[in-house]
Amino acid sequence: MATALARRRRTNDAPYWPGFVDAMAQLLLVITFLLSVFIVAQFLLARQISGQDSALGQLRSKIAELSELLAMEKSSKGELETSLAGLTDDLAAEKSRNTELASMLEGESQKGSEAGTAISGLRTSLDKEKQISADALAKVELLNQQIGALRRQISQLSGLLSDAEQRNVTSQAQVVDLGRRLNSALAQRVQELSRYRSEFFGRLRQILSERPGILVVGDRFVFQSEVLFAKGSADLNPPGQLEMDQLAEAVHQLEGDIPGDIAWVLRVDGHTDSDPILSSTFKSNWELSAARAIAVVKYLIDKGIDPKHLVAAGFGEFQPIDPGDTEDAKSRNRRIELKLTER
Repeated sequence: MATALARRRRTNDAPYWPGFVDAMAQLLLVITFLLSVFIVAQFLLARQISGQDSALGQLRSKIAELSELLAMEKSSKGELETSLAGLTDDLAAEKSRNTELASMLEGESQKGSEAGTAISGLRTSLDKEKQISADALAKVELLNQQIGALRRQISQLSGLLSDAEQRNVTSQAQVVDLGRRLNSALAQRVQELSRYRSEFFGRLRQILSERPGILVVGDRFVFQSEVLFAKGSADLNPPGQLEMDQLAEAVHQLEGDIPGDIAWVLRVDGHTDSDPILSSTFKSNWELSAARAIAVVKYLIDKGIDPKHLVAAGFGEFQPIDPGDTEDAKSRNRRIELKLTER
């Protein structure tokens, strides 16, 4: 009786620090993954903002082109106004000459026919000058209308540019707020999953840690294959079924404790040693390791575990925990690993 009590005290006092280190390591991995997701989201949002900046650049380019055209129209208007002023001066000079000719006509009636011809020619020239002046005024009016239209377009584009810049500022603020909320939600989910992972592995340690052939390696429980399967077989033996019954009970409790919005799975990994397989059933160690992981998953499903919380994976001989080539090393490498992680 005293020996059993002493063993129970050693079991309860020993594994706190390794369990804490395991939980912290897993927490760091999950945080790293979630931060990567956040960086991708920020990258996609940054691409959207970059597209808006490109649109703003196109608007600015169009405004610059319109401003250049407006300057050209203003220059042309100035030239026409100068030409109009010259024509007005010419008109005034012609009027003065007309007055002089009229005076000469009154003073020299004997030269009436010649003066009349001269006056007719001057009137024809005057009419031409008036027509030129009218055409110039029409062109000036048309230019004024075009300048007004350009000014209205520039005003509209300026308004669009201001709206786009405001939307850009709003989008950047939304990105910052989304990042803050995402970080908060991720941190909360990481804490919750870490807490349930710690509780789950605490239960498994109580149930399985003192059994031979079962080890705790980091954040995983490791079953030696000999505990669960006969050599070269993927059928659970009776002792292995008893171990899986204990495991199924712990997973049932976990399903009831973890909220439904946390995506978690129990990953079952099959591993073999490096010896070539000599079996007509399995052509490679890949197939044997995968078949054993699937056998464990199927047994747990038969015990009522939800399939969406289970994952089976086969690694063959390519993930050894002991790089040695001795029989003991090979025995350690033949194993089934259980790991609680995110889906």
